[in-house]
Amino acid sequence: MVNNQQDSSLAQWPEAAQTLMALMHAQGEVARLSEREQLLSTLLVSVNAVLWAFNWETRQVLYVSPAYERIFGRSADLLLADYNQWRDSIYPDDLEYAERSLADVLVKGAVEDREYRIITADGQLRWLSDKCFINRQAEPGQPVIIVGIAEDITDKKQLESELQRLATTDALTSSSNRRHFFEGAEHEFEQARQQGTPLSFLMLDIDDFKAINDTYGHQEGDNVLQRIADCGRAALRRGDLFGRIGGEEFAAVFPGCTPDMALQVAERVQREIQGLTFNHEGQTFGITVSQGLTSLTAEDESVESLFARADAAMYEAKRQGKNRIITA
Repeated sequence: MVNNQQDSSLAQWPEAAQTLMALMHAQGEVARLSEREQLLSTLLVSVNAVLWAFNWETRQVLYVSPAYERIFGRSADLLLADYNQWRDSIYPDDLEYAERSLADVLVKGAVEDREYRIITADGQLRWLSDKCFINRQAEPGQPVIIVGIAEDITDKKQLESELQRLATTDALTSSSNRRHFFEGAEHEFEQARQQGTPLSFLMLDIDDFKAINDTYGHQEGDNVLQRIADCGRAALRRGDLFGRIGGEEFAAVFPGCTPDMALQVAERVQREIQGLTFNHEGQTFGITVSQGLTSLTAEDESVESLFARADAAMYEAKRQGKNRIITA
């Protein structure tokens, strides 16, 4: 009898062992899943980009990573409750583009070149690079889910802007440099030719600038150049181009400006500059400029011909006694 009971118990051992092994395996899986969840949570917290998932049909944000609160300065819980929290944070000028480019993902499957600005909760303006993708493997009838990653690229944009400024701006006077000025002048010339609108070109040179440097020093000469640039920008109209194209030479282009109007602008520049006074170690002095002005004709084939005529007229103003405007 005893032997039979022992045999019965031994017969149950494999099944019990299997159950125990299954329980141990399950516990191991739970532990591994917990470790994975902790790892994933740690990674999501450390990533400085916003991972998000969006239900296109219900307009509901399904998930947003912790970086949202760091970058936007807004509550993730409020966003999950109302998608407009994200929409309303977009800079107004960029809202139409941001919404249109998001809709493009339905056609393209992915949109990776979205860049727009947001206003954070504390009023900062920040740039985002917001890539988004659609799940094309979803079963028919399943909701359309868009996922994306939004990265703060404000520092990159500021660097790009600074590099652009350095590449296009004269460091001393903050005016357009020669290359940038003539690029703009060429564009305005082509526009005027295509549209049949007037265009004028002005050259300006400081009279006796070498004597200013020799008498008062190069630092005072730099001050003169800066004040001239300030006068030029203040006297010109919105949309006019202005730049320093040589040592003491400046140039301007007046789009849509008839010869008579252009002359009035040049005269205004002349008066502003004549009114400048400078003081160096108790000595007060003023400056004058010579200007050459010309306007677009049917014979002009490039902006260089306008430049050449204005330049020649400016040197004619020098020959005639300086401090005057000659038109050509």
